[in-house]
Amino acid sequence: MSITRKNFFKGLAIGTIAAPFVIRSVVGKTNAQQQSSGIISDRKYRWKMVTTWPPNFPVVGEGAVMFAKMVAEMSAGRLEIQVYGAGELVPALECFDTVRTGAAEMASGASYYWSGKLPAAQFFSTVPFGMNAQQMNAWIINGEGWDLWKEIYAPYDLIPMPFGNTGVQMGGWFNRKINTIADFKGLKMRMPGLGGRVLERVGGTPVLLAGGEIYTGLERGILDATEWIGPYHDYLMGFHQIAKYYYTPGWHEPGTVLELIVNKTQYEQLPSDLQAIIRVAALATNHWILSEFEAKNNEYLSIIQNEAKVEILRFPEEVLTTLRVVTSDILAEFVQQNALSKKIYNSYQDFRVKATKLSDITEKVFYNDIQSEI
Repeated sequence: MSITRKNFFKGLAIGTIAAPFVIRSVVGKTNAQQQSSGIISDRKYRWKMVTTWPPNFPVVGEGAVMFAKMVAEMSAGRLEIQVYGAGELVPALECFDTVRTGAAEMASGASYYWSGKLPAAQFFSTVPFGMNAQQMNAWIINGEGWDLWKEIYAPYDLIPMPFGNTGVQMGGWFNRKINTIADFKGLKMRMPGLGGRVLERVGGTPVLLAGGEIYTGLERGILDATEWIGPYHDYLMGFHQIAKYYYTPGWHEPGTVLELIVNKTQYEQLPSDLQAIIRVAALATNHWILSEFEAKNNEYLSIIQNEAKVEILRFPEEVLTTLRVVTSDILAEFVQQNALSKKIYNSYQDFRVKATKLSDITEKVFYNDIQSEI
């Protein structure tokens, strides 16, 4: 029996997958505080969500709209959220400050977009050669990740929540072959976050462009290469029409967490049931976005292979080895910047090491030795 999107989200309750996330969020409140903030009234709230995604953008933009509909339904219309795509209310890369100042109550994006003002935020999006989607979810939701994430956003009057994951991305679209690490020299590539710093260290030039600007940048030669997400979005963006080589794997983004950021002052003024509805709807969206990426990327990889005159290539092992070493060096330098960055990195790394030990004897064996034989 198939489960429709509507039925899936209707059946989601606090007592299911979201329970630990919801329970941990009220730790530290007194009974009186919980009771007083939980008084249900007929008051209606009208909020705005800005996003870093183009209007109605597949999966991530759809997820934001779906989230708003879930919140409205679960709250019986007491909390309605108007979603604005990038450029409709504010430019994509101004979402963080827009929510921080209260001009909008929430935003959808990815934390590495704010690395210029908050470098350690990148650990809550993705780390090159780091954890995959399920490991990131485990660290954030069931490990120390969410508490550390809240700690680093608190000075900005913001609360972050996981709001989706791309899974392991592709390595990007190139108009030149990458045979050795020297081929990155002079390469202008759209690449955010820590991956961009690695690219710069090996001689490339990272360029941070919002999604809606990438095609034009590649078409006009502003970019020599770009990474985006995976086959589904890459096909819809038309990259297969203007780039020759499609590389794998996405060493720079092995499991990119998307985020919902909420103005903390506005959030704490909501009744506790509406706060819980936001948290539960965010986690439902987190699950749906990853699942939708997996389903669509499976389908569109075949379409690209059948329709496009594109070579799908694997980065040479020598190149990946050098990128891995450079990543390690950059992380070692990065965590010396301040105590909080080091604290976050230590938590991330401790969890990653343990998760890798498990995956080495479970998932890797399954993928390499068992599943491949079917």
